[in-house]
Amino acid sequence: MKLVDLSNPVTSEWLADQSFRLDPSPYLSGALEARKLLERLPNTVTLASVTRGFNGGIFNGPKFSRVYLDDNQHAVPFLGSTDMLEMDFTFLPKLSKGVATRLPYLEVQPGMTLVSCSGTIGRMAYVRPDMTGIWSSQHVMKVAPNPERISAGYLYSFLRSRYGVPMIASSAYGAIIQHIEPHHIADLPVPRFDVALEHEIHDLVEQSAELRAGFQTGLVTATEDFFKSVGLPELIDLRWHQRERDLGFEINGLTSTTLRALNFAPRARHIIERLGAWRDTATLGEICDGGTLRTGARFKRIDADPDHGVRLVGQRQAFWIRPEGRWISASQAPADIMQKDETILVAAHGTLGENEVYSRSILVTGSWLENAFSQDFVRVLSGDPDVPGAYLFAFFRSEAAFRIFRSLSVGGKQQEYHTKLMRELPIPLAVPADRDRIAETVRKAYRDRDRADVLEDQALALLTTAIEEASA
Repeated sequence: MKLVDLSNPVTSEWLADQSFRLDPSPYLSGALEARKLLERLPNTVTLASVTRGFNGGIFNGPKFSRVYLDDNQHAVPFLGSTDMLEMDFTFLPKLSKGVATRLPYLEVQPGMTLVSCSGTIGRMAYVRPDMTGIWSSQHVMKVAPNPERISAGYLYSFLRSRYGVPMIASSAYGAIIQHIEPHHIADLPVPRFDVALEHEIHDLVEQSAELRAGFQTGLVTATEDFFKSVGLPELIDLRWHQRERDLGFEINGLTSTTLRALNFAPRARHIIERLGAWRDTATLGEICDGGTLRTGARFKRIDADPDHGVRLVGQRQAFWIRPEGRWISASQAPADIMQKDETILVAAHGTLGENEVYSRSILVTGSWLENAFSQDFVRVLSGDPDVPGAYLFAFFRSEAAFRIFRSLSVGGKQQEYHTKLMRELPIPLAVPADRDRIAETVRKAYRDRDRADVLEDQALALLTTAIEEASA
């Protein structure tokens, strides 16, 4: 339940500003409180006055028919309002270039702030350098700063702050599905401070963006290195949908293990056979002997205050830069909600839609060891010190692994994995020097990710302190 902040109570002036609206949402969302606080600052400007570009620099896009392709030569990566929150853009859907070129202004540019403007309003992402060439949907509003008037990183920090988000979210309209339009936030008050402070905040955000770009590059490099080191460079660019479809095949020597056709799909079986043909392999079950290879235990969630609980991360949010999980009591949950360093979590329940997270993987290390994770993941923890989790993850994050895991599915509507088939999955082992190099590439990528979070938080803290001091 939201309560009024007694140090900043609702006043009759607030009621008058809202035409004496008496439902609590405008007053408890924080939007009016933030706006009134900013009005006390000596220098604010409107958002529209510091942006430039298409539609004045604040825009989303029209509704349009989407044509998806799987050939990178004829398609561009495509962001939705949830996709923009992801930390790894490897699995973005691909939009036809024919469609994209008719809407050139929907290409995101470094320094833009992306704002979700349909559904859940006010989620933010900063466009980092490696996102050039990615298009976005009409559900993503773009705020393009004018570099002659404001620093991009400073503007992003304000928009995602506890002052910017409530004011943006309070502009939403609609019944079931909420929306905002560019003109709803054009007059948003943006506080201005001395140039040195704004540049310091901007530099921190830019460094964070560079590190996140390095995180993405590091993971891609590690996966490519993995397949080259085990003599399988053809699996780097799999082109799954361009391979012959799994139609009209026959299988001999069936056992009681499984009778499901999907488990014998030729495209996936071919990849498994190629993995097993390497001169040094071990099954996933053998590698995890003494470690962990199972899904989590089901449990009842007991909500807790953040000061006395842990953040519970589910399948969807596990792939975001910053998960927005629910806080629960760790003492009232199984021990396996917390993970050991370099545990791989594979999304274990879902459907076979191309854009579903089912069968995708994350690595739990660094700051993410503080999070708790739901039962909807297979916990993969190596029990062999010569095969570290970081090395395994270079394979698990690949499309080849994604397609293999999906071929191991059992179930009806909701899929999960056949435990025996998963344990029998062959993992090619590169020579020790290569394994160490691949693992260190992955570890550095995750150190970059954690450092990026710290720098972004520092930028936000500087801005918040400046606003509080100026309004005191």
